Amino acid sequence: MHTTEKQVSYLTTNTYETLNELTKKTKNVWIVFHGIGFLSRYFLKYFDELPAEDNYFIAPQAPSKYYLKNEYRHVGASWLTKENTALEKKNVLAYLDAVFEAEKIPETCSIIVFGFSQGVSIAMRWAVHQKLKCDQLILYAGGIPTELEPHDFDFIQDYGTKVTVLVGNQDEYINEERLQNESKKIELLFQGKAEQMIYEGGHEIKKELINALV
Repeated sequence: MHTTEKQVSYLTTNTYETLNELTKKTKNVWIVFHGIGFLSRYFLKYFDELPAEDNYFIAPQAPSKYYLKNEYRHVGASWLTKENTALEKKNVLAYLDAVFEAEKIPETCSIIVFGFSQGVSIAMRWAVHQKLKCDQLILYAGGIPTELEPHDFDFIQDYGTKVTVLVGNQDEYINEERLQNESKKIELLFQGKAEQMIYEGGHEIKKELINALV
């Protein structure tokens, strides 16, 4: 059987969720990227203990939705797969650019970029793509994209961005070898200026860790 893959371009629409209100009193704007299996509106529950007046959250929604556990009840989503990754990455970055433009974040606000699990790779790729002037880049229990190089993060050094990496000591997706490899990548990419933290627990978000980062 002979098949030919072809390509078309078309206009598409996607949603995203926000938490709290963006006002003159807002100090921190968080752009938070969920992991595989999440929907953005449920992901925001991990941030609801931070002061609402000071913190405004933007949660982009991964575009590829599917039913979890084949039960046709609960829906999750994924950012990217190994299928047509380059093309899908381009689409995701265009969507994130549109979200960022729509929100019109005031220059007086600190920008915090947060990625969990699969969201780490999206957070890093988008920050690099945007050369984003962010105050913090928080990478929580996720892998580092293989294509990124140290020079991609020169803008981080220029802006003085604080980089924090969190990994659970019981994370079922990270063995000792991978932990060492990822740690070396972090050291290389951020020239030794990233803070790497090992927390007690598995592949999970702990509110108390998030609360301590601000």
